[in-house]
Amino acid sequence: MLTFCFDPFPVLHTNRMILRQLTHEDAEAYFQIRSDEQVMEFIPRPLAKSPADAQVVIDLISAGIDKNETINWALELKTKPGLIGVCGYVRATPENHRAEIGYILNRHYHRQGLMQEALEKIIEYGFSEMNLHSIEAVIMYRNKASASLIEKCSFVKEAHLKDYQYHRQQFEDTCFFSRLNTRV
Repeated sequence: MLTFCFDPFPVLHTNRMILRQLTHEDAEAYFQIRSDEQVMEFIPRPLAKSPADAQVVIDLISAGIDKNETINWALELKTKPGLIGVCGYVRATPENHRAEIGYILNRHYHRQGLMQEALEKIIEYGFSEMNLHSIEAVIMYRNKASASLIEKCSFVKEAHLKDYQYHRQQFEDTCFFSRLNTRV
């Protein structure tokens, strides 16, 4: 079984971004993301109604890091300080050497290749530092942009489950994607 250690927190760098730990100062920007109906359309979580709601999620993320169970990074442009998104491992099963990746991005930064850049760095970290054997992504079938993004990161669709999630008063088909560590 794998054992994770996120202390000290691993700050990562891409060409355009710093991937750092979320802080209390990010609550307002995270609220803007989590309260945006367009951004949250395919994320089966309640909309944030206040910065305090966003702070609760930041605290949950921090608790997962403190327990060495899960890890998420705040995405920040090198040229413009401030949170623009979050990406990381939202669920892990260390006994199976597997983790699920999740991500969310302020819609003003969509379609600029930023999330793909972050994902590639975080996937590299998952395989090389966390020693994961596989990484999965769970995506609602109607979320074509997310499916396309994850496929650009060399994930393969493994399953399509009918009416798998109940979200916004309707059942949603869900697709499971996976990427194996080919360095082993």
